[in-house]
Amino acid sequence: MGLFKSKAASDLDMIMQRIDMNMSNNYKDAAQMNYKELMDAYAEAVSKGGLKPKEAPVYEAKVEEYGIRLKGYTHKDQQPYWH
Repeated sequence: MGLFKSKAASDLDMIMQRIDMNMSNNYKDAAQMNYKELMDAYAEAVSKGGLKPKEAPVYEAKVEEYGIRLKGYTHKDQQPYWH
């Protein structure tokens, strides 16, 4: 990508940074909430044409990658240590 990103791309980058931070701190619920925010922001950016043509497929792949990484990443699926 070029030197200048669209505002939508910058917003998506900020959300992804929050997801990474929450995952590194094991804040599973917050990471899931941020992922939903990322999906919503991406869908809005695509529908309103906020992403540049070269940015859209890159961010689509990133959203899919986070979806794979966050699948099953919840406290609900975590087994207690005494089991």
